[in-house]
Amino acid sequence: MPRKNDTGAGTGSHPNHSTDRNRGTHRRRALRREVPSTVGLLADAGDFAAMCGYRSFGFDRRADYTDYLHHVDGLLRSLAARGIHTTVALFDPDEYAEYCGENGLDPDTSETRTRFTAELAGSGTVLPYTGQPIDELVPLLLDEAVRHATWEYATAVLAGVGRCADCGEDIGHSSFDRAADALERLVAGAGPGHHHFVCSIPTEDEQLVAVLHADSSGDPDTPPRIEGRESLDFVTVLAAGLALGGPGGLVVRSTTEGQRDRVHGWRLDRGRLTALSAAAVFNAYCTDADTGDLVSPEPGVEYCPGYEVDAPGPHH
Repeated sequence: MPRKNDTGAGTGSHPNHSTDRNRGTHRRRALRREVPSTVGLLADAGDFAAMCGYRSFGFDRRADYTDYLHHVDGLLRSLAARGIHTTVALFDPDEYAEYCGENGLDPDTSETRTRFTAELAGSGTVLPYTGQPIDELVPLLLDEAVRHATWEYATAVLAGVGRCADCGEDIGHSSFDRAADALERLVAGAGPGHHHFVCSIPTEDEQLVAVLHADSSGDPDTPPRIEGRESLDFVTVLAAGLALGGPGGLVVRSTTEGQRDRVHGWRLDRGRLTALSAAAVFNAYCTDADTGDLVSPEPGVEYCPGYEVDAPGPHH
């Protein structure tokens, strides 16, 4: 008969035990790859300095924001190398402090920061990490924050305008439908090519700006290619301008191979989208928005009148 030591039983290192441990480790690693990660990112040196005031934070006041970004970049690359899907969330120290106060949490712990970051993944400004360099990721995240805030504000405007005193129709809802129809006419009227739309609506609190890109083949059986999120943002901002009934503007620049770039423009006035003349489009493009001074027209660009995009008839 074999002695105990021949099977490892006498030393507690039975081959089956070792195999079970290795199998368990392998499975835990496999499960780890199924768990997504969220990394909170401080978007500027001021936010970084604010978080350095917490003793439990991984950096102190002597640290440099550039060094912080270097380490975040390394962390993101490490997670990606292990096949882990990672979302980057904009971490705002003021919102974090407010969150801790509302929930009775100690802000000076990594557990609290982790909890806050996890909740940002569901409600805050986030972007998927796809290998972007950190110096590109930060401005992309800030742009996403502006986009999200603009959409929220425009949505609040539509929800708050109420109903028409004459017919009882929900003004926000009808304005959204009109804006969606107007976008279809805008893209169809622009013809084939790549089109860059910008809608700007001044409000009491801030300037709402939405940008949309569309690629159209000109084939009526082939729908234009529009990024879904851009379409929703653009329609919501345009609808807010229609619902408010105040001033605003919309321009499209179209690029088609073998042709000069074309620019068309419209103005919002009393809830209507009105086409501008070619001269008005030229003046708008060739005037400095800050100083009012004239600037030279861009070479290779044709300034064109707007075309009809707003449905006729009475509107709220």
